[in-house]
Amino acid sequence: MRKEDCFYLGKIAKKFSFKGEVLIYLDTDEPELYENMESVFVEVNKHLVPFFIISSSLHKNSFLRVRFEDIDNEEEADNIMNNEVYLPLTELPELEGNQFYFHEIIDYAVEDERLGDIGNIVGINDSSAQPLFEIKKGNIEILVPMIDDFIVKIDRENKKVILDTPEGLVDLYLE
Repeated sequence: MRKEDCFYLGKIAKKFSFKGEVLIYLDTDEPELYENMESVFVEVNKHLVPFFIISSSLHKNSFLRVRFEDIDNEEEADNIMNNEVYLPLTELPELEGNQFYFHEIIDYAVEDERLGDIGNIVGINDSSAQPLFEIKKGNIEILVPMIDDFIVKIDRENKKVILDTPEGLVDLYLE
């Protein structure tokens, strides 16, 4: 499995028992969706390796207590500690309306209600407190904060994001 075909689910954060159980920190708003998985991919030496789950249960809201097949003691659990956990993109729950996954809208056209076509989404910058749409129009890169009030519609059928940005925000880049 290639990392590009997967999404980041979380990280193996702590050992839970002497029998090799671990706690996976789930980086999601809906941890209950991932309670009954059969397997996950764990990044080991830059490769995604399938790990099969014997049992799992939610623990303190955002942790999943997991017992993996072939991990039977603390020492074996130590070998996967702090490793990232992934699932195939096909396992993502489908979102509706104006909710979207960052990877889903890459290459979507962007239309501003006031300015018309302002380019295509080439990436999402989520390294700061406020994620930003990275939009490319010719040689110009436009950064627009991902604020719910700016997003009018995610048009999946036409692969388009329709925005209503305040005057001056995008105009600044286009002058």
